[in-house]
Amino acid sequence: MSDIDVEAVEEVDDEGDETAESVAVETDDTAVEVTATTTDLPDGVDAPEYVLYGGKGGVGKTTMAAATALTSAAGDAATLVVSTDPAHSLSDTLNTEVPARPTRIRDEIPLWAAEIDPDDAMDEGVFGADDDPLGGMGDLGDQLSPMGDMLGGMGDSEDDEGGLSAMLGMGGSMPGADEAAAMRQLLEYLDDPRFDRVIVDTAPTGHTLRLLQLPEIMDSMVGRVMSIRQRMSGMVDGLKGMFGGGNDDPEPSADLDELRDRIERLRAVLRDPEQTDFRVVMIPEEMSVVESGRLVDRLGEFGIPVQTLVVNRVMESVDDITDAEIDPKWIVTPNLEDCEFCQRRWQVQQDALQAATDLFRNRTVKRVPLLADEVRGEAALRVVAACLD
Repeated sequence: MSDIDVEAVEEVDDEGDETAESVAVETDDTAVEVTATTTDLPDGVDAPEYVLYGGKGGVGKTTMAAATALTSAAGDAATLVVSTDPAHSLSDTLNTEVPARPTRIRDEIPLWAAEIDPDDAMDEGVFGADDDPLGGMGDLGDQLSPMGDMLGGMGDSEDDEGGLSAMLGMGGSMPGADEAAAMRQLLEYLDDPRFDRVIVDTAPTGHTLRLLQLPEIMDSMVGRVMSIRQRMSGMVDGLKGMFGGGNDDPEPSADLDELRDRIERLRAVLRDPEQTDFRVVMIPEEMSVVESGRLVDRLGEFGIPVQTLVVNRVMESVDDITDAEIDPKWIVTPNLEDCEFCQRRWQVQQDALQAATDLFRNRTVKRVPLLADEVRGEAALRVVAACLD
């Protein structure tokens, strides 16, 4: 392989303006000038209405979600890209401030973005700011104040070791409360009529699995709460009759029914391949492939199919990955003749790619090359989008 030096003659506009760049390419014998143009976004994306990117932390989930969202919006589909990762990087990747609520961030294409803030979501609770996630059960001790001690201190929020939480089997706190709040907001966005497609940048593997386990946990909790309500409703009504006060309160189990409906809605959406494509992102290293395999298996246990896998940061020529016209400034082909580091890393990646091929047969596997510069801003995301197409 000949040594090739690439020197940029003019500075490139990082924001992806439609400008050309003259690049002088010098080889051993000749010097030629190449004109590089901005990488075009694919015109739309072949995907269902919900696309979720998951995987180990640091493999590029946010990059893939942002690039897919740009492509989707470029096809004139009203698109929301939302991050559920507590350590947000969507703002950095898009190179624009992304608020906690869906906000349009591009004028020329219908693209919205949001970063779910766990603290704000927790403040709003499972249903909303004015609702009680337990449907009023937390106040039951006050309603039964003469018998509060007999019932184990139900309603004592500061120290409820043997009270309501213990009776519900929750160990003193609502399990997965932050995930539950995030789920509430996510479901709100999934049902938002403004968007044709919602693309989700999920938290790293462990957080994602806890979120996916949440419907089962919450379903169990709701069952316990409703069972207790049924057994105690007669006692509460009797006490109200004895001490005055009618039974004119709204039916408290309505909140729990709403929660159950939300759980079933999330479950149905995630399990339907016609509605959802859960895409697992990995890098070409053995440990990443192994963990991705575990994630695919766990998703299968939840009944969630994985149709697409993305291998990011592959040391390959872009010509081996896509037919799209890519600005050459982004791609540096590894020197496999003279660079020992390149040779060794290339072999590590080839072994991992072979393992991924064997492990994920009958699934779509997309490869994204290792780019020469940081993937930040629309110009870089256009390159990634072209490779994902």
